[in-house]
Amino acid sequence: MKFVAPLLAAALLAAAPGVHAQAQKGFDCSQAKDPKACEERREKMRAAYTQAEKACEGRQGAERRECMMKEMCAQTKDAKACEARMSRMKDSARGARAACEGKRGEEHDECMVKEMCAQAKDAAKCEQAGRERLARREQIREACKDKRGEELKACIRDQSGGK
Repeated sequence: MKFVAPLLAAALLAAAPGVHAQAQKGFDCSQAKDPKACEERREKMRAAYTQAEKACEGRQGAERRECMMKEMCAQTKDAKACEARMSRMKDSARGARAACEGKRGEEHDECMVKEMCAQAKDAAKCEQAGRERLARREQIREACKDKRGEELKACIRDQSGGK
């Protein structure tokens, strides 16, 4: 279950086709074919995300995720296609959780990556990205392991480059 949240967050960023790669933290637009256009797409995506956050303020859990998905999709050219993509991704995550049920720890994480990437156009690239996300998550966990409550939330935000 913990693995699915980052995937859904990535899916929200994927709601605007071609933008999610530029929106990810650490992507250097200076290396893009058109750096100026890359920066413009990043700013547009950040503005859309901020607007969605404001619209979904005060909601938590599944209700917030659903609201964020709808708000992000509403800002795309084809909202229905975006929502259909998100629905397929949710179904894929649900299937992966079912396939990996009973496994724990690294075995579960690896199973989830394989299952989530099974239908990808480039499964190897998808799995590599999944393993990188897992490694990053483990770094964050290690950095924040002795913290609890609000201090933990702040640590996770700081480590992941959030607010």
